[in-house]
Amino acid sequence: MKVLKFGGTSVGTIQNIKSVTKIISDGEKKIVVLSAMSGTTNALVEIASCVENKEVEIANKTITNLFKKYREVVNELFENINLKQEVNIYVEAIFKKLTKISSQTYNELLYNTIVAHGELLSTFIFTKYLIQQGIKAQLLPALDFMRIDRLNEPDNFYIQQNLNRIIRNNIPADIYITQGFICLDTDGNIANLQRGGSDYTATIIGAAINAEEVEIWTDIDGMHNNDPRFVENTQAISNLSYEEAAELAYFGARILHPQTVMPARTANIPVRLKYTMCPELPGTLINNNVTDKGIKAIAAKDGITAIKIKSARMLLAYGFLKKVFEIFEKYETPIDMITTSEIAVSLTIDNTTFLDAIIEELEKFSTVEVDENQSIICLVGHSIVNHNKTHKLFNVLHDFSIRMISYGGSENNISLLVNTKDKVKALRNLNDYVFESSLIA
Repeated sequence: MKVLKFGGTSVGTIQNIKSVTKIISDGEKKIVVLSAMSGTTNALVEIASCVENKEVEIANKTITNLFKKYREVVNELFENINLKQEVNIYVEAIFKKLTKISSQTYNELLYNTIVAHGELLSTFIFTKYLIQQGIKAQLLPALDFMRIDRLNEPDNFYIQQNLNRIIRNNIPADIYITQGFICLDTDGNIANLQRGGSDYTATIIGAAINAEEVEIWTDIDGMHNNDPRFVENTQAISNLSYEEAAELAYFGARILHPQTVMPARTANIPVRLKYTMCPELPGTLINNNVTDKGIKAIAAKDGITAIKIKSARMLLAYGFLKKVFEIFEKYETPIDMITTSEIAVSLTIDNTTFLDAIIEELEKFSTVEVDENQSIICLVGHSIVNHNKTHKLFNVLHDFSIRMISYGGSENNISLLVNTKDKVKALRNLNDYVFESSLIA
């Protein structure tokens, strides 16, 4: 059995819903993971923000507008009178619940409850549409089997046991539909895997049922060798290893949620990235196979802050880095890049929530310099330094002031830190140096 995930854009219009139906209707059994229809999660986050700020009237206006959108979708999508009535009753009940919630006291649990409704709506509507089309489809509510533990990690044993039990005991179907993103916590409250978590859901499910393959269907024809938003004539990559894909996802390749690869790698299940609008294209296959040496792709991650920690006490001293890392551990702030010299260490973070407190503690034993508005540019490929074209990337040193260079933590990654204002030009120049394509004027 395969697991297929479709993002919000893939089910964002009537035509797209019909296209997805055609893709999955090949006679093979599968589990389909759906995101909320495009625009829905943003609207629900806006509603949650209004509830937090006690703007009940604005929240209800947004709820009303979203309800109208869904009524239009249902009325256009369904011809069967009984199914249309059933779906309209469900949709109306969802929005009545949202209206009731809008006047309640805000907290994190309420936020999670509000944003969960997008996936609940899309999966119910899509399941009933498949039934209308004569397809044997069943809804598998994610809240019946998807759970995170107290560390906010997937409770894999719980998920595997409950998902397989539900499938065994359910009415046989060709296609099972479930929600991405949403889950329960250990206390039974609605939680989620954060934005983009539907990809993660798909590979967690794939590992739980030992799937033949996990397919991530989206609005681009695979993982590209550079960011197509900023660089022309980028190419889809045919094959990536799990490690290469994980590096690219973490450092800015937005087609894939950063944690997606981990369950698939552990279970050795291939992941294929496909384009919903052109299903005939091969996309990108991610598996355990390593193909070719050298740089395969370039990605960039914004919102980076660089911290330089300088102290004469660091020279020939053991325990200095331990003291530094303990401060970041104390404030639960992950580090992305790190480089060291005799008397200084530079590192980067992407979460500045506790930056002031971190600096205050670091300044007790060192001099601290902070550079904000930085971007990490990550060059990814297998055994990078052993390829005869890799040295060309350092031509970029003529073009920009590079704040940091990091290599060694992985043979698959060289990372450069640049000022965000230089990011786009750096991506284009690196594209030219590494892939020998033409620059954009």
